[in-house]
Amino acid sequence: MADHPQADEEPAAGSVTAADDRARRMPIWLPRAMVLAFVLLGLFELGNWAVHRLLGLFVVVLVAFFVSLAMEPAVDNLAVRGMPRGLATGLVFVVLFACLAAFSTALGTLLVETVGNVVNEMPRLLNESVDWVNRTFNQEFTVTQLRDRLLQDSDVLTGYAERAAHNAWGLSNTILGGLFRFLLIALFSIYFTAYGPRMRRSVCSLLPPERHDAVLHAWDLAVEKTGGYLYSRALLAAISAIAHGVFLAILDIPDALALGIWFGVIASFVPTVGTYLAGVLPILVALTVDPIDAVWILIFVVLYQLFQDYLLQPRITARTVDVNPAVALLAVLAGGSLLGAVGALLAIPATATVQAFLGLYLRRYEVPDDQRIERTARKSRSIEQNRHTDENGPTSRP
Repeated sequence: MADHPQADEEPAAGSVTAADDRARRMPIWLPRAMVLAFVLLGLFELGNWAVHRLLGLFVVVLVAFFVSLAMEPAVDNLAVRGMPRGLATGLVFVVLFACLAAFSTALGTLLVETVGNVVNEMPRLLNESVDWVNRTFNQEFTVTQLRDRLLQDSDVLTGYAERAAHNAWGLSNTILGGLFRFLLIALFSIYFTAYGPRMRRSVCSLLPPERHDAVLHAWDLAVEKTGGYLYSRALLAAISAIAHGVFLAILDIPDALALGIWFGVIASFVPTVGTYLAGVLPILVALTVDPIDAVWILIFVVLYQLFQDYLLQPRITARTVDVNPAVALLAVLAGGSLLGAVGALLAIPATATVQAFLGLYLRRYEVPDDQRIERTARKSRSIEQNRHTDENGPTSRP
């Protein structure tokens, strides 16, 4: 019987089987995956570059949109009375720009006068400061010694001059850029306000009919909360301007009315730190008159801020932007981290809008009285029981 070769005979050395060839070959999907990964990476880099380039324009459009929301109630009131919407928009923005121009003019005049007074009073203030240092620390400094020491350090003065020139050039560019952004915001705000109904119709035309009610209601809430925030802040600014103007007039501070307006506007419209920024200029002016007046102004600023935070502001903003103070502070910090000063300014009306919109769809339940909620009730009952025990003595239990 002839010998047959075995089926499982090992292949000769150097031969490659089909299975080994398939194992060593690159998968068909791998080149496509690599190309797709490079394409996605390129699209991401392109999108990242575009976002950074367009971020400034996005902020301008966002600010303009909120300005248009704040101006729309006044325009709607004029339009209801029969005035064409374009004319009503122009009238409202002319009044707004006139107020801004008046405030800017008064502020510029006030700053020029303040700087002039500080420069004129600088020798007197410097002499008084040197005399105070000598009396307090038993020194014998003189203004002449300080001047000679400063002139000897010519390198320091040269460095200050170079930095001042560089900062002046940068400041001029910043002012021009700010003016250009202001014009863009004004242009977009006028467009958004004048064509507000057309914009709402265009947005609704892109959505199914069952979504129209939610979109329009959210838009109405944004108009209501933003306008309410602006008008409540304007009222707070007016009250603050009158109060501080009268107090500064009593102290016989120069330009008391202008300083009062400055304080009211800055303290009311700059979130979180507006009061402290607004108080710097009146205190600086008071230092040129009588340093003790600066102390009185500081005390009045702190007391008025407490009065506004705990009594005045809750009553005025209760029906417009009723936001918890802690939530408002968190929103301001978050907005400032995202968009800087603009985000901090727009954070409160945006938070009030979102809060009001969510309140329409979040279901709330009735909560019965419970001592675990009202801690004071349990504490008062415990105090009453202890008082009863002290009066009647301890009671024995079986």
